[in-house]
Amino acid sequence: MAGGMDLGTGRGGKKPLDTTINLVPFIDLMAVTIVFLIMTAVWTQLGRLNVSQEGSSPEPPASPSTPAPSILISDTALTLSVGGLRFDPIPLTRDGQGRVDLAKLLEHLGRVKTEQPEQGAITLRTEDDVAYEDLVRVIDACVGASFSSVSVTPASG
Repeated sequence: MAGGMDLGTGRGGKKPLDTTINLVPFIDLMAVTIVFLIMTAVWTQLGRLNVSQEGSSPEPPASPSTPAPSILISDTALTLSVGGLRFDPIPLTRDGQGRVDLAKLLEHLGRVKTEQPEQGAITLRTEDDVAYEDLVRVIDACVGASFSSVSVTPASG
């Protein structure tokens, strides 16, 4: 042959290299892969946190009579404020696994929610040295306290 490759069609008693490929295992593998990808896509949507930057919230701002609460997050304390009212700073304590204990914050957020049940927005003002894990735990606490619109902004802004 011209390229030096024998395709097995000539003399010499060689077997032909053409073979049938069984597509059933390939189709099974592709079906399992597609199902896996679809399931993980759903899980990523369920595990997503609904957080926006300040000013880009889809929820309309609260009326002036009900100021939106905000939480100042530093590496040592959490400070909740609603309008002109500022709660005492909550020192950051950690549990046995190193996670921030948010029981006091949840207590304060529950009080704010009972006083302003229509309020669904909250702003988190975070300093630069706050760990990302701590910020996510505070966001989860706010969502758990029925604040559906969480905005995050830098503390210095």
